Amino acid sequence: MNLFADIRALVLDCLQDMTTSGQLPEGLATGNVTVEPPRDAAHGDMATNAAMVLAKPAGLKPRDIAEALAERLIKDARIATAEVAGPGFLNLRLAPVVWQGVVSAVLAEGTDFGRAALGQGKKVNVEYVSANPTGPLHVGHTRGAVFGDALASLLDFAGYDVTREYYINDGGAQVDVLARSVYLRYLEAHGQEVAFPDGTYPGDYLIATGVALKEKVGDAYLDKGEQFWLQEVRSFATEAMMDLIRADLKALGVEMDVFYSEKSLYGTGRIEAAIEDLRGKGLIYEGVLEPPKGKKPEDWEPRQQTLFASTEHGDDVDRPVQKSDGNWTYFAPDIAYHFDKVSRGYDQLIDVFGADHGGYVKRMKAAVSALSEGQVPLDIKLTQLVKLFKNGEPFKMSKRAGTFVTLRDVVDQVGSDVTRFVMLTRKNDAMLDFDFDKVMEQSRENPVFYVQYAHARVASVMRKATEAGIAVDEATLRGADLSLLDHEAELGLAAKLAEWPRLVETAARSNEPHRVAFYLYELAGTFHALWNKGNDVPSLRFVQDDPKVTAAKIALARATSVVIGAGLGILGVTPAEEMR
Repeated sequence: MNLFADIRALVLDCLQDMTTSGQLPEGLATGNVTVEPPRDAAHGDMATNAAMVLAKPAGLKPRDIAEALAERLIKDARIATAEVAGPGFLNLRLAPVVWQGVVSAVLAEGTDFGRAALGQGKKVNVEYVSANPTGPLHVGHTRGAVFGDALASLLDFAGYDVTREYYINDGGAQVDVLARSVYLRYLEAHGQEVAFPDGTYPGDYLIATGVALKEKVGDAYLDKGEQFWLQEVRSFATEAMMDLIRADLKALGVEMDVFYSEKSLYGTGRIEAAIEDLRGKGLIYEGVLEPPKGKKPEDWEPRQQTLFASTEHGDDVDRPVQKSDGNWTYFAPDIAYHFDKVSRGYDQLIDVFGADHGGYVKRMKAAVSALSEGQVPLDIKLTQLVKLFKNGEPFKMSKRAGTFVTLRDVVDQVGSDVTRFVMLTRKNDAMLDFDFDKVMEQSRENPVFYVQYAHARVASVMRKATEAGIAVDEATLRGADLSLLDHEAELGLAAKLAEWPRLVETAARSNEPHRVAFYLYELAGTFHALWNKGNDVPSLRFVQDDPKVTAAKIALARATSVVIGAGLGILGVTPAEEMR
């Protein structure tokens, strides 16, 4: 049930009737006609821009169209009032039976209420986290992991066939540095004193890996040059770090469908195949790039390279894919990786990058556009930095990590549920302040508590009703006489529930899961307001002397908890049954 879509369909039917009767000319495009909540709730329940959109192509005054449309809409039993406002907007108020029907629909559909067919089963690949396998995940990765995972769940809820994917960056020089760092810990495990040169990884997290390497190979690598151990230690260390990363993700409630190795692209012909695909499209050539902005001519050494004509697909400059010495650039394996994604038959690709990858957006979009011949869209979402605070001070680095605060540091402090919800209380491209004290406060200013408290309150009132011998099982609530819900505060809560299906589609279209968190906070606020009104107006309390009235009121409360539970499920947060 999507009430906004239903009323929009009604508006379109009325417009068609107006066309048939000659009030509107034939052939008007109605694709931009919307039905949305008005900016000011005092103006009504919904508003349509139909008259404003159609006036110019119809050659009529907006108010004339709006007034004629209002006359038709008011004949529908769902429409209580239809009022023309301003130059021609049409504000609608719906009959109470409509809102009561929303409660009934929520109880009938359960957590599937709001589940959409928007995606129509299209295959979407969401790649996120994709951290270098050189250590535990840090707080920046945490935000990307939460955002990507919630986005994947949102798209699944909206009807897409979603694959969650992690790209293991194990093909670069940083993994050699990891191997050398593990080797130092290996020497340490043999009782040798070691020093970590600049550029290596001194974190304590590699101590166990060094010990494990000793247990595996004994003293076989002692006093040996790295030509004897580098590749083996590289593989051993990478797998150890990926085990650590998988454990970190699991602690956050994140599970990937695919782990794809960058190293698998080298020596397999996959990079060459991707570049040849572009060459066959006339997009690879030999040339010399202009000096980067800010470079003086004397600082610039022009050299011929193999270039991808990315400007033909929206990039600012063409990009090198192969150096003059024949080695691939960092961009080349990324092209090959996305070529593989396109070849796997995805209808849409989404990459979640850290804020420091902003310069990579245009070139990657150009590559996917070229590889798919414009058939597979790529959306790249950047997650901004997270600033951590505790006791009013910046949260210090983790000794275990050596140089940064880890995902585990955050989860161990506040738990996975709080971590995930708070990470989604800002849009992904906005900075986020994460205050360990504030996120544990039991107040309205703490959104995760405020939403969880609403869910727990419903669970509490249902427990108390059961203890009092009042039936609140699903069958009883579904059969409740919802016409008894007639107070404006009760209908207002039902109206907020009605926004959920539309919110799901809006958030999925824009790839913005934070909208779910915002909506849940608003829904919780509406519920808490009704609860608090019951302190002053006894007839609004959920448990009444009349069992029929009680069933109707608890049905409304239960519907609220169902929607909150569905929304928290998308965010990867467990709904609270009680607060402590």
